[in-house]
Amino acid sequence: MSRARWTRRRWLQASATAAFGAAVGSPWAATASTALAAAWQDRDGGASVGVLRLQGRHLRVHRSIAVPTRAHGLLQERGGTLLAVARRPGDWLMRWDREGRVLALAWIEPNRAYNGHVIADASGDTLYTSETDLDSGAGLVGVRDARTLEKRTEWPTHGRDPHMLLWDEHAVPFTRLVVANGGIEIRPETGRMKLGLDRMDSSLVRLDAARGELQGHWQLADARLSLRHLAWHGRGTDAVLGIAMQAEHADAALRAAAPVLARFDGHALQPAASPSLAGYGGDIAATQEGFVIGCPRAQGLAQWQTDGNWQGLAPLQEACAVALDAAHALWAGGRPEAQRSQARISDAKKDDRSLVGLPIGLQLDNHWLVLGDVVAKEG
Repeated sequence: MSRARWTRRRWLQASATAAFGAAVGSPWAATASTALAAAWQDRDGGASVGVLRLQGRHLRVHRSIAVPTRAHGLLQERGGTLLAVARRPGDWLMRWDREGRVLALAWIEPNRAYNGHVIADASGDTLYTSETDLDSGAGLVGVRDARTLEKRTEWPTHGRDPHMLLWDEHAVPFTRLVVANGGIEIRPETGRMKLGLDRMDSSLVRLDAARGELQGHWQLADARLSLRHLAWHGRGTDAVLGIAMQAEHADAALRAAAPVLARFDGHALQPAASPSLAGYGGDIAATQEGFVIGCPRAQGLAQWQTDGNWQGLAPLQEACAVALDAAHALWAGGRPEAQRSQARISDAKKDDRSLVGLPIGLQLDNHWLVLGDVVAKEG
């Protein structure tokens, strides 16, 4: 639904109704200890964000909020509030809380689009969003006031289609950003249609977090691999960045056989080998052993060691969203169920995978996160 048809009043009415309806008669707040923030599509095709709580072996909707279009990236802020960003090319950024209250909504500025991800600085006072200049197609990082969600400034990402961004673990904390430029051209008049794939220029860039200056630029030899989602394994100079990729080759066989993980050690960007995973990597998480990527087209969770050695594929129908909890257990969302695993997913001798039911008709989107304890903001 376009911004013109989805008015602010209508959206607020819909979100308030959804939040109230989910709360009536719900026992989960009192009985469940595990809660996940998630984005999903409803049985009727509508888009929502909300909180899922665990009861026994089933996740139930604790609170839900109707959103104008499908959501993508999620972030828990220091004070416990949550941010959700519209799927690219998106036009809204929303702050909400675990009880389904909408606290702020920011429509994107003219001729800009949100690209689905947001992070915060150490203080929580500044937000950084991946964006696109719809006139030129150039990638941007939007620097925003966390309180108002209004943009202070914007920096070029020196590429097209920036997707996920993270803090650089190789630097002094919160001084440099790494950004995955997906390299795919999209235009406002054609929505999510991918254009000019023969001109793809996906890249990983490093930006100074104070002024946005370019401090590094890396590309893979295969120009048809789109860098999308990011996860750090470790901290400091020995940290390794895992990057989930999506293949855009015109040839179906090349696309199916393409790698879906790349690794960055601070100096070089290299793909990691695996059996065919249908050329599509979804969400990525760094576990104690290495990296896990949800591969919905390969119907499973793919795992590599930190050095890029292949470890195996655990079956989960349409697996995509992955997140770790405080006990380092992996939560993976699929369809029609999810999975929790403490041990290495490819180690049959230590396999403790537990299937977790999802609400009927709920179709998870690409990301979710396990909600942690609230950290009070100082000052």
